Amino acid sequence: MKKLFIMSILSMLSSLLPCLAQDNGKGFKSLTPNEFEAAIADTSVVLVDVRTANEFADGHIDNAINIDVLKEDFASKATAILPMHKTIAVNCRSGVRSKTAAKILTQNGYKVVELSSGYNGWVAAGKQVVKGSKRSKKHSILRN
Repeated sequence: MKKLFIMSILSMLSSLLPCLAQDNGKGFKSLTPNEFEAAIADTSVVLVDVRTANEFADGHIDNAINIDVLKEDFASKATAILPMHKTIAVNCRSGVRSKTAAKILTQNGYKVVELSSGYNGWVAAGKQVVKGSKRSKKHSILRN
């Protein structure tokens, strides 16, 4: 009986580990390409690509805005542009810079999700991308 109880507890804990690992206690969730795609399908989510302008122009996820996390003014630019009442979805090339951006944004009070495998993982998963640096009409209404 005791062994069964312990096995049940271990089973419950192991099922919770993926959920706990997603945000690593940092206040944001890291998502797979499929999860990220589902998250950004919600039109209230604001998608931010935190790569350089050149990387962004070479290809990005549709409807993304580009704010380079490597620039000194990332936090001030992001907080000036991004609405606090919306979820912010961030991506970079491989998932490293997006975690940095997610941390900065959560420290500034934003609800954030990030693409754990980055743009490379998105492309490898066969997801759609667009080329060029044009912004969609969605970006002019970010504060709404």
